[in-house]
Amino acid sequence: MQVHYDAIEADMTQQLAAIGDRSTAMTRVVELLKTSPHYQWVGIYLVEGDELVLGPFLGKPSPHTRIPLGRGICGAAATAKATIVVDDVNSDPRYLACSIETQSEIVVPIMRGETVLGEIDIDSDARAAFGPQDRAMLERVAALLSEKL
Repeated sequence: MQVHYDAIEADMTQQLAAIGDRSTAMTRVVELLKTSPHYQWVGIYLVEGDELVLGPFLGKPSPHTRIPLGRGICGAAATAKATIVVDDVNSDPRYLACSIETQSEIVVPIMRGETVLGEIDIDSDARAAFGPQDRAMLERVAALLSEKL
């Protein structure tokens, strides 16, 4: 699976270098990440005041278009300024249910310095779907994307 991660990251690096506006950059990141077969829902939330506001996403519509900082797994990741991986969302009381199919989630803050600009949120229909390779690749992608936000 490492080849797939490297290919996504290389493609993203090349494409983001050529993109000038943040909206197009975020949309392209979502599109490229969604090519991973175990990523059923991929979205980007941006920090606006004391909320996370849903930007581009691919997957089933989410009822959570605005999430207060500190609420849910997304809000917790933004507040902690750290990646959160949840292997079983049904056992985590912070989880804000979006889909009954979702079994695991990874949320990666997009940061510039110590400031959280937004985050990448990915859901999977499989338990424990996100390993160290997912985390490392997504943290590098978030760093690349931070340059466009």
